[in-house]
Amino acid sequence: MTQQPRRKGRPKGFYAKPAQSTIQSLDRALDVLDLLATSTGLTLTEIATALDQSPATIHRVLATLEARDIVEMDPQTQSWHIGSATYRLGSAFLRRSGVVERSRAAMRRLMEQTGETSNLGIEMNGNVMFISQIETNETIRAFFPPGTISPMHASGIGKALLSRYSEDRINTFVHNQHFEVFTAKTVVAPDALKDDLRAARDKGWAFDNEEKTTGMRCVAAPILNTFGEAIAGISVSGPTSRMSEDRIEEIARLVCAAADEVSRGMGAPPISED
Repeated sequence: MTQQPRRKGRPKGFYAKPAQSTIQSLDRALDVLDLLATSTGLTLTEIATALDQSPATIHRVLATLEARDIVEMDPQTQSWHIGSATYRLGSAFLRRSGVVERSRAAMRRLMEQTGETSNLGIEMNGNVMFISQIETNETIRAFFPPGTISPMHASGIGKALLSRYSEDRINTFVHNQHFEVFTAKTVVAPDALKDDLRAARDKGWAFDNEEKTTGMRCVAAPILNTFGEAIAGISVSGPTSRMSEDRIEEIARLVCAAADEVSRGMGAPPISED
């Protein structure tokens, strides 16, 4: 049998034993980070219970992460939180494309023009991950902190990104997924979803009409790179009481203009002609 050549950075035996290529303690530390990232602070006991680990084991993990400022403890509440070093790590990820920096001015202008929260998201493992947001000052508002994950079929940005897929890729996505129903308006029927995506492609923008959360709407458009590929989506989201149906077309025009602006900054021609 011909031995597979080793690649740089791969230890001997890496390919022969894939099940042993992970590090259990590192995996456990990442579980702790995932848990803290979705909370507003947890005690040692709460973390250990949630992860079904002993407090002693979790304490060692936390102490190691704390030494590198990846987690930190509030001495008054004895609760653990995500630390400052995670911001640096996350910022390094966002710098890969530059889309966050290029979108910031357009997002702020969108929020000011519409009075609603503007969002930026990318496709991540078949879902939408929100990577930036400019919040409205309204008391009732949409809130998607960076790192929030949302299913593509029930998201304005998700549908905007899907609308740029080829017909074959859309068919594969629609027929190979089990779509969760979130509200009475969630579109899950394959043919209905494909019709929705074709309409979004024709218009240049996608519409989430209370499909993820009852009482909330979202209008989104794709951001393209120099190759015409959708690399992100920009949106405006807010309650139906303010994003009434008679405002949707006007909001869509503003969202498309913002997407055009950012896309041109990424090297693409204008998406729309408005």
